Amino acid sequence: MTTEKRRAPAGAAVLRGEITAAIRRALMHELAAVGYGRLSIEAVARRAGVSKTAIYRRWNSKLDLVLDVVSAVASRKLPMLDTGTLDGDVRLLLLVVTGALGHPMATQIIPDLLAEAARNPQIAGTLQSTLNDYQDRIGEIVIGRAIERGELPPGADPRAAADLIVGPVYWRLAIARVPLEPSELARMAAAAVAALRVVCASPREEVS
Repeated sequence: MTTEKRRAPAGAAVLRGEITAAIRRALMHELAAVGYGRLSIEAVARRAGVSKTAIYRRWNSKLDLVLDVVSAVASRKLPMLDTGTLDGDVRLLLLVVTGALGHPMATQIIPDLLAEAARNPQIAGTLQSTLNDYQDRIGEIVIGRAIERGELPPGADPRAAADLIVGPVYWRLAIARVPLEPSELARMAAAAVAALRVVCASPREEVS
């Protein structure tokens, strides 16, 4: 009696998750190493240890691959930011953002993609959408809780508040590319909270 071995389906019928993950990791490393302009599917495939066909089964082009992976990385959930106070939440948020923006790969990839966005509307649109989503999540988590606690008024603009909190750190790490000391981070958090309380305060009635 013989046992017939069944062959697994080939082609697009099976897209193994570990291969997809390997391609995504390889893409990030390759993008950090050479930038978008010199990035090639061949190089990503070599780094991932897969064939070019494995990549093209999942993405139609280099641009599709980059946009998908960058969006996936940026859309990861923020950790639970609930220390019980606005001050604590902002300090924790800045610590998280600093860790993300200060990552060696992020310091290479972010400036490169920002420069590329000036030439490529699809990259520009994806980055804009991703940043807007990130702002909304920050507003929902940090500003929403502060409003619920009564630390900020109900009319506070979550997106503007997110800009005020994250903007200075983004400028230092992604644009100026100057490291932040822990003491500076604490001062930034305190300044952001103080500014939020002033900017978001209900306007006084004018006296006639």
